[in-house]
Amino acid sequence: MSDTSPASPAAPVVLDVWCELQCPDCRTALEDLRALRARYGDRLEVRLRHFPLEKHQHAFAAAQAAEEALTQGRGWPYVEAVLGRVAELTRAGEPFLVEVARELGLDAEEFDTALIDGRHILIVDADQAEGKAIGVTGTPTYVIGGERLDGGKSQEGLRERIEEIADRLLAAQD
Repeated sequence: MSDTSPASPAAPVVLDVWCELQCPDCRTALEDLRALRARYGDRLEVRLRHFPLEKHQHAFAAAQAAEEALTQGRGWPYVEAVLGRVAELTRAGEPFLVEVARELGLDAEEFDTALIDGRHILIVDADQAEGKAIGVTGTPTYVIGGERLDGGKSQEGLRERIEEIADRLLAAQD
């Protein structure tokens, strides 16, 4: 009996982005992430990984809110909306996180409940612990193909480096 099923598509290359939603450098990185998603489509899986920094008082709540948005099917739109308005998050805190959910048509009451009951804390804690274990010290930090790229100091040249690694990994799948 021969296998007549079509060849399975190659698994996407994974780009982990260690991010913090109150971080101005992460906001700057959005343009690069959009360009990477546009270039590679579903051949590149961009995964949000949480690394809230102590210096930003609303970062931990924002990470939990991002997880709730992911649960409700709008993770990246939510992340982009919050990062685009970092100053408002700094000023208004958790009520701002719920307001952004409402603006995006998400269940804002569920966001509020999630922030109160802490249902996503373990995910955020696990991401942060893994980040520390691999040497993440600031945000954004990228990991692709086992290589860590620190974007906290400068985004200069990082997108090109990520593209080089992604292209090499995708070519190896062919």
